[in-house]
Amino acid sequence: MTHSELGTERIRTLLFKYALPAIIAMTASSLYNIVDSIYIGHGVGALALSGLTIAKPLMDICAAFGSLVGVGAGTLIAIKLGEKDLLSSNKILGNVIMLNLLLGVLVMVVGLAFLDPILCAFGASVDTLPLAHDYMAIILYGNVTTHIYFGLNNMLRSTGHPMKSMTATILAVVINMVLDPIFIFSLDMGVRGAALATVLSQCIAIVWQVTVFFNQEEPVHFQKGIWSLDRSITLTMLSIGLSPFLMNLASCFVMVILNNQLKRYGGDLAIASFGVVNRLMFVFFMIVMGLNQGMQPIASFNYGARQHDRVKRVFQLTAYAATVITTLFTLLGEICPHLVVQLFTHDEELIEASAHALRIIVCAFFVVGFQAVVTNLFTALGMAKKAIFLSLSRQVLMLVPLCMLLPLIPAGDGVWGLNGVWWAWPLSDSLSALLAAILLMRQLRAFQQMHLSQQQLLRANERFLSDDFSQ
Repeated sequence: MTHSELGTERIRTLLFKYALPAIIAMTASSLYNIVDSIYIGHGVGALALSGLTIAKPLMDICAAFGSLVGVGAGTLIAIKLGEKDLLSSNKILGNVIMLNLLLGVLVMVVGLAFLDPILCAFGASVDTLPLAHDYMAIILYGNVTTHIYFGLNNMLRSTGHPMKSMTATILAVVINMVLDPIFIFSLDMGVRGAALATVLSQCIAIVWQVTVFFNQEEPVHFQKGIWSLDRSITLTMLSIGLSPFLMNLASCFVMVILNNQLKRYGGDLAIASFGVVNRLMFVFFMIVMGLNQGMQPIASFNYGARQHDRVKRVFQLTAYAATVITTLFTLLGEICPHLVVQLFTHDEELIEASAHALRIIVCAFFVVGFQAVVTNLFTALGMAKKAIFLSLSRQVLMLVPLCMLLPLIPAGDGVWGLNGVWWAWPLSDSLSALLAAILLMRQLRAFQQMHLSQQQLLRANERFLSDDFSQ
């Protein structure tokens, strides 16, 4: 499929061809995280799961800087291809590499310099700090690799190569899953082995990615004159990518508060419980993200080509599919919570605590798919302010205050405590979905007005030509 077909092919066919590889890739990536956690949970212990949960906010910060460049560049290059601007498209490719190099090194240096204080602020205890430190130190050393890997994958998807993007992801996942047991068990490296496997697998995947862009027959490829940072391109990429950047940063901020609240009301066991639940949610949310990645180039291209009806259609199909996926997870978490959490540990106390948290957290998860697709739609259209507002609404504006206030609600002889932390999730999901629906309706009305204006202009041109010929 070439990028020109984004404006002519049937929307359902396009979404299937673009989303399916992304879904497979994202599902494979999330399953890796599941398997990785299973290896660590059984091979190192329940405390290691708590350590990884403590480290996750810092990983979210690294991912935030990667998405700042990658998502912004992917959206911008799709819009430029829709406008048939190949010169700018190639410059975007070069700017992605250079900007990821600069930001990757910066995040690595700062992260390593303040690693222990950061982890302690994120909720690490005396027992979990060494495990979290060992894991994150290796991840940070490989941070540049991670940034480039995700950046090039966005480029592949947005330049008409969803299958090659999927191949790169699956390649990294398979290599990772092969190296994990070798490093964790055979070489007895524990959590450090899991981190090293992640970095090495991404290095190998990058080799595959760059071979595509070295092909001179591709419309977008490596060439002279694209490597110097272009101020206009860089600022536009960063402004578009600001929404997912803030969303990931907000996720980090929320995780820090959540970890400290969990530590206060439930200790390391509560943190480990959320680590289990979060990895399960990650699988289904990554499927939704795969759908969003499939939608993004289609919506961006057609928005650039001023085909608003096609933008509306691809959104409708994506939102429907995403809602089905998140509803399935709600049902799974409510019907058989103990069964799914047993994959991660044989510790009975952790199983019971995780199952209890899962049933509460996922009870409104079915609306998350819709909210995520609406947010991604505004990102794909380059409407950064709306996307940023929606990104922040679910976590910062709603989840954080609820996470702080609900545990203080009186209950029996005390307060709601740990249950209040768990209930903050479904309440914030419901409120943010309602807000997304309001902004979406306004945007759809704007599209309808633009469509009517175009129709009026066409009729006016037809009358003008008719009068001209009659004379």
